Amino acid sequence: MINRIITGAFLAALFSLAIPGYGAPLQAQRYSDFDHYVLALSWQPGFCETMHQSQRALPAECQNQQEQADKTQFLTIHGLWPDLPRSIARQGVDRRRWMRFGCATRPVPDMPEVKASRKCAAPDTGISPSLAAQLVQHMPGAGGTSCLERYEYAKHGVCFGFVPDDYFGTMLRLNSEIRHSIPGAFLASHYGETVSRDALNQAISKAYGEKSVKAFRFMCHGNPAWLTEIQIAIRAGSINAPLSAGSFAPGAHPGNCPAQFRLDAAGF
Repeated sequence: MINRIITGAFLAALFSLAIPGYGAPLQAQRYSDFDHYVLALSWQPGFCETMHQSQRALPAECQNQQEQADKTQFLTIHGLWPDLPRSIARQGVDRRRWMRFGCATRPVPDMPEVKASRKCAAPDTGISPSLAAQLVQHMPGAGGTSCLERYEYAKHGVCFGFVPDDYFGTMLRLNSEIRHSIPGAFLASHYGETVSRDALNQAISKAYGEKSVKAFRFMCHGNPAWLTEIQIAIRAGSINAPLSAGSFAPGAHPGNCPAQFRLDAAGF
């Protein structure tokens, strides 16, 4: 038994050193009765291309796009969204309203709403300087004049009582795992190319099992379409463990990407 405990502790320590941003386990202090999280990862060139094509004001992270030798670096963090807690649903809140308002949903949690157009008006998250330095490398909208991390915590984190470092550290760890997975390698190897949804599904299946494919939602924009975001449903009970076949919550809508879509390259 002692040997098992020592081995488990050693593996946990090794895992914490190997994965950027890994810290204390993520724990909801309130409204913990939800089934899964959605990990939202942007394909950064596709996101920026959408902003450019829509003739919207480009955020700093899109104005300053640079090529990367490691193409998996273009798979960046958008957020981590707890699903609708059952205790909030019992107050008459449906999933559509929850996804729109998050922590500002009325009648509960009824916290101050932060507009997407005014992200920097959200309170500072209070994350540690060391984690903030990691975050800006993998969440390009964090800090600066974009303040994505403030908006994400105000909408999806604060009402659960998540420790900010644990919340964003979990995002960093999960992003790193996906980037270094078979699907992440697939995205990197087809950078700037048109790919098929079937081929990407096969990469997911090879990494995590066939059932896990249904936990991945792909969002595209444009015609011909380009990838902008991947949304991954992860079981709440698996959020603090390395990703595996049992981590995912199948059943998510597959998204709006067609059978073929482009993995856009940096630049316009």
